[in-house]
Amino acid sequence: MSKKKEMKQEEKAPKEQTPEETMEETVTEEPKQDGAEPESYTLTAEEFKAAQEHIEKLKKEKEETVLLLQRNQADFDNFRRRNASVRADSLEEGKRDCIKELLPVLDNFDRALEAKVECEQDEGWRDGIILVHKQLLDALQKMGLSEIETDGKFDPNLHNAVMQGTEEGKESGDIIQVFQKGYRVGEKIIRPSMVKVAE
Repeated sequence: MSKKKEMKQEEKAPKEQTPEETMEETVTEEPKQDGAEPESYTLTAEEFKAAQEHIEKLKKEKEETVLLLQRNQADFDNFRRRNASVRADSLEEGKRDCIKELLPVLDNFDRALEAKVECEQDEGWRDGIILVHKQLLDALQKMGLSEIETDGKFDPNLHNAVMQGTEEGKESGDIIQVFQKGYRVGEKIIRPSMVKVAE
């Protein structure tokens, strides 16, 4: 009987763990209360190193993502500024093209106003021409049109000399006569004045 009792006691005695087996435990959890997560974990050296490497990788990815977003934002800002500049240039170019197409109409109004009035009926017609001419000129001036000055010396940047001649009281290089008015829009010359210049 005593041998059987000793064998049963040996079977019931808990098996002692070696230090190596204790080190192999990866995670020790605190008792959970009401389904709460454990407050702390115990990691092995290898797991701790792996966790550090993962954190460093995430930090690097975050920095790369932030740099990429900053570059994209800078590219978008540059695109927006460039687009605004192109839009403004296109608008100005469109205005100049429109005015250039209307200049022959303005020239014809000028010629009509230079014609002599021979009767009272023509006087009424002339008044109407003056009003329409003024209305057209006002509209073009609102778009930036201005006439090139022809009082004074010849300027090759502003005037186109098609004839030379002499006239009393005029010095060499003075503008004697204007054959066609020149115009500019802002600082851009859209048509130089066609003039006669003193020799």
